[in-house]
Amino acid sequence: MAKSCKGLAMELVKCLSNSDCVKVEKRSFRECAGEKSPCISTECVGLRETYFNCKRGQVDMRARIRGNKGY
Repeated sequence: MAKSCKGLAMELVKCLSNSDCVKVEKRSFRECAGEKSPCISTECVGLRETYFNCKRGQVDMRARIRGNKGY
């Protein structure tokens, strides 16, 4: 279960590395992922929300018993 969000994390990093927030503004991935900026595509925003929900599912006891919905 610890690696169930790894695929989403890699997709999010790949998407953010192609965004203007990292390329043009030279900001870190953490800064770009944490804010709602117009220079981030809707695909990256969707991946970010899915990744956060995946990480939240790892902490939720009900999801821990059933298993996290993997990627």
